[in-house]
Amino acid sequence: MTQRSSVAGELKWWQRGIIYQIYPRSFQDSNDDGVGDLRGITARLPYLASLGVEAVWLSPIFTSPMRDFGYDVANYCDIDPLFGTLADFDELVAAAHALGLKIMLDYVPNHTSSDHAWFCEAIIGHDSGKRDWYVWRDPAPDGGPPNNWVSFFGGPAWTLDAASGQYYLHQFLPSQPDLNWRNPDVRAAMGDVLRFWMRRGVDGFRVDVIWLLAEDDRFLDEPVNPDWTPASVEHARLEHIYTQDQPETHEYIRELRQVLDEFDDRMMVGEIYLPMDRLLPYAGTEDARMVHLPFNFQLILLPWHADVVRTYADEYDAASLAAGSWPNWVLGNHDQHRFKTRVGAAQYRVAQTLLLTLRGTPTVYYGDEIGMQNVPIPLERMVDPAGLQQPDVPAAGRDPERTPMQWDATPNAGFTGEGTPPWLPLDDAAPAVNVAAQDTDPTSDLNYFRALTRLRREHPALLGGTYASVDMGAPDVFTFTRSLNGETLMVLLNFGSAAHDLGALAGERTLLSSAGDQPQPGAALRPNEARIVLT
Repeated sequence: MTQRSSVAGELKWWQRGIIYQIYPRSFQDSNDDGVGDLRGITARLPYLASLGVEAVWLSPIFTSPMRDFGYDVANYCDIDPLFGTLADFDELVAAAHALGLKIMLDYVPNHTSSDHAWFCEAIIGHDSGKRDWYVWRDPAPDGGPPNNWVSFFGGPAWTLDAASGQYYLHQFLPSQPDLNWRNPDVRAAMGDVLRFWMRRGVDGFRVDVIWLLAEDDRFLDEPVNPDWTPASVEHARLEHIYTQDQPETHEYIRELRQVLDEFDDRMMVGEIYLPMDRLLPYAGTEDARMVHLPFNFQLILLPWHADVVRTYADEYDAASLAAGSWPNWVLGNHDQHRFKTRVGAAQYRVAQTLLLTLRGTPTVYYGDEIGMQNVPIPLERMVDPAGLQQPDVPAAGRDPERTPMQWDATPNAGFTGEGTPPWLPLDDAAPAVNVAAQDTDPTSDLNYFRALTRLRREHPALLGGTYASVDMGAPDVFTFTRSLNGETLMVLLNFGSAAHDLGALAGERTLLSSAGDQPQPGAALRPNEARIVLT
């Protein structure tokens, strides 16, 4: 056995529990307009409680023109009418807390909508009191953009304001101008946003693109990525050494953490796409804490091979311990293709088991518990700006993973009224793959998910126990143990299509098998099987 790790002391809710992400437009429509809303989510809270999750994270619900579906905020302290009202939100929080569920909001601090009152004032002219709340630069000598920076959605990251003759920075759409976090008034205002929602009972925040808050103040051209090909998104054409992971960003996050620490038992998880050595510092130090969880996306990005995943899990767990950072794991979200589509149907339960048994906090994406997959979206139904602006790059579009939740076998899958077209097409498989069909089927993906969460509740070793990988001598099998207070559980994951003899690793009793049965001790690990045994 290798790479032993442990945790001591009482676990916080964000350490012991599962975070469940909801894309509100796609979860449940309560007023038959084809778009999900807050009252719809409130109606489905008992379902969420039945899953055994701890917290519900809502993608943006703030006032927005919806050019980037809520990630372009026009008012941070109100609810967009599409989703409901502040009263609806307060009812949701109260109902969730009554069921023992925490509520997390998506906090978008890097940029606002161009419709936000701050930007509307900033664009009046050079002398505007809000001018320095955004990032402005004079044109290059040829009159073009100040440098070669590019947007995540393709095209220049600069747009000219013809009236003033200056360019403003936007790392996403031109209608999403970047805030100037060097301005202390911006930082104070954004801290007040957090306070507003925490006073309404919000328990935590997922912080959007938190590693982008600062830019190098010399505004130098970024170097070309020598490995870029036209098949990749345009943003990958450059190496982003001046627009990402700047030293000042850490300072700003420490200030945000101080705001959260004004309230009891709150947390934030940061969206950060960085390699491990640059990711873990975002947790901060004992004397200068930053995010509670720096999102770890490597299960999404790594090749799906047992040896690759094991090596990363060993290294990440050891590095997290050394850095004093609580680990976390993610298989899917609103920006990434559904994990069942990525790993394949045969490996779906292996991946689900891995996510819910590794040491650390798992985040799950709505519908993954029933095995929802990517839905092909025809060009005429595409709405995601990342895909529409880069139609020649199939991976750029995010609509396929954002389709409505599949509740039952009715024509619109129980998401919206039968006479209302949903905002995105439903999966053709929805009549068979839905909550109602799986709820009473003990062999379903939904009830396998519930079985995993039940094991987490029944066996504290799966929450706070040590992690130790085990060498089985089979490159397509990843095996590890979780141990606490004299109890040890072993997790065996077959990433391949061949059976493997367990030998001395058989264990005393099978607690759960992805095959739906109870293999006897010593029974071979079957192809594509996940098994949890008590040793």
